[in-house]
Amino acid sequence: MSTPDYRLSQLETLEAESVHVIREVAAELERPALLFSGGKDSIVMLELARKAFAPARIPFPVMHVDTGLNFPDVLEFRDKRVAELGVQLIVASVPDAMARGVVKEEPNGSRNRIQTPVLLDAVEEHGFTALFGGARRDEDKARAKERVFSFRDEFGQWDPKNQRPELWDLYNGRIHLGESIRVFPLSNWTELDIWQYILREQIAIPPLYLAQEREVVERQGMLYAVNEFIRPKDGEQPFRATVRYRTVGDANLTAAVRSEATTVEEVIAEIAVTRMTERGATRGDDKVSDAAMEDRKKEGYF
Repeated sequence: MSTPDYRLSQLETLEAESVHVIREVAAELERPALLFSGGKDSIVMLELARKAFAPARIPFPVMHVDTGLNFPDVLEFRDKRVAELGVQLIVASVPDAMARGVVKEEPNGSRNRIQTPVLLDAVEEHGFTALFGGARRDEDKARAKERVFSFRDEFGQWDPKNQRPELWDLYNGRIHLGESIRVFPLSNWTELDIWQYILREQIAIPPLYLAQEREVVERQGMLYAVNEFIRPKDGEQPFRATVRYRTVGDANLTAAVRSEATTVEEVIAEIAVTRMTERGATRGDDKVSDAAMEDRKKEGYF
């Protein structure tokens, strides 16, 4: 009779670690919230939160900082998933903040930087002491240096040189009045891990993540699907291509990649052999500078 193997698989280990982090925050912090955009990482994070407290409901709200430039399919998915779980959705609107004169449109069309004051205003308004984010260390070098518990000062800003040590699975959630924590349960996950978990758990995703034929234009070596936010410029010739989205940001600055992957299994096979990071291949908003992400995070970005 063979001895049962009680060792956890890689996905089971990552899942257990993330669930532990989520429960730890719920126990230590007075008022957490989960940032949910309808993208694949936040979808997995929301599923982990569901598992962490099942059969009870998730005991904190979810929040989305809506730039007004989101893919309609993703917003539809966001609302559907929130309704299924019966959780409260808080929407912090960048267009509303622009209408009130709180922030102004950036010349380059990106609303990433002006998301920050909208996010910080929402944190102050609702008294959130912790925000769960779906960032992973493999995405960007700025995120690679961030702790699982990332401390923000009373202005919501991040100082990468002033963070607490994290020993094993011991997390210190003590904060002073006005401070908050950004918590990243998916820090140790990779893009491939995310997709393998989606497959294993049979998690629904927006259709943008799977390949289909679209009308696109090429800009700076990247393919942008023609939509209500992307129109061909003078000299640009739209053409048809089979593409999918590896990451979902603002529709005016998120490029697609050539792909024939119409199933999650095929997406996994593609990612396993790719040599380009998802943000490097698709995010026009990160092309501003090599330190674009870190600069935004220091100001209070996700």
